[in-house]
Amino acid sequence: MTSQNTLAPAAATPLPGSLMAAEILEQPEALARQLEQGRPAITRLAATLRDADIRYVLLAARGTSDHAALYAKYLIETVLGLPAGLASPSSLTVYGAEPKMDGVLWLAVSQSGGSPDLVDSTAAAARGGALTVAVTNAPSSPLAAAARHHLDILAGPERAVAATKSYTSQLLALWQLIDAWAGGNGAEAADLPRLAADVLARPEILEVADRYRFVNHIITTGRGFSYPTAREAALKLMETSYLAAHAFSGADLLHGPFAMIDADRPVIAVASPGAGGRALHPVLDRLAERGADVCLVGDAGAARPLNHVVPLPAVHEQLSPILEIMPLQRLAHAMAAARHRDPDAPRGLRKITETW
Repeated sequence: MTSQNTLAPAAATPLPGSLMAAEILEQPEALARQLEQGRPAITRLAATLRDADIRYVLLAARGTSDHAALYAKYLIETVLGLPAGLASPSSLTVYGAEPKMDGVLWLAVSQSGGSPDLVDSTAAAARGGALTVAVTNAPSSPLAAAARHHLDILAGPERAVAATKSYTSQLLALWQLIDAWAGGNGAEAADLPRLAADVLARPEILEVADRYRFVNHIITTGRGFSYPTAREAALKLMETSYLAAHAFSGADLLHGPFAMIDADRPVIAVASPGAGGRALHPVLDRLAERGADVCLVGDAGAARPLNHVVPLPAVHEQLSPILEIMPLQRLAHAMAAARHRDPDAPRGLRKITETW
């Protein structure tokens, strides 16, 4: 794998980008650890959720974790048949609202568990009658203490500002929880560590990085389970390379934003296997008509002209976001290096972002 991979582990005196690079490559190990060690806690929590009278799920998160929460929203609605929504922590913190939350599962997702608005809104949700669960990489964090239940994603220490392994570990932990809640045994995820290593060894995304390294605007798009991937990819490109990256659902892209598409504004399209990927096909056709420079991550399905294709191994659609984001993390890292940026320490950012 390493012979094809330009990412290198962090040295004793880290070079710019070496922390992010190392953590990208740690993802197969982190996923394996979650599969091997996280199952007992997930099984217990899933049993608790099945016994509760939950009629609605609210997900609270910020930044990268917000994209993991959006992924969980799709899972909850399609697997459990429960309505789910993304919470507005500011309603409870800035505006002091005290909504009645009987029958609500409040699911707070955070890498650090340290942002005051998530901690305070979780406490407020509990006062309103919600069953509160925190999903973090920090069992001793304030958010973990504020929630009634805590789920450790077991990603291990993450030092680079740009979250990589904690994001995919969040996705896997959330999938495991919802799968177990629905009565599943998690078997579909067993091969993820091996597949992740395969994805990280593939060189195609580096050709895309070389082509796009001087662009200042990029569009990312996807449908269904791939839409959170498109949003996370845009965030990674913004925070590491400082370019304007705009993420749209494929359906929303065809409305007003489509007017800005041209050959000079690259589009990264993420197509998962299954219904979401099929729903993206008309978008790809329209992009081809516009002459857009399109990089497809995933499977194009029916033949159509594309500038670049980054193939992914076959996996269940629900699990595809865990693999889809990995080449796009590598793209962000490679573009930052080519633009002489340090993705380990983006300007103006800290590893723990505190908001209110």
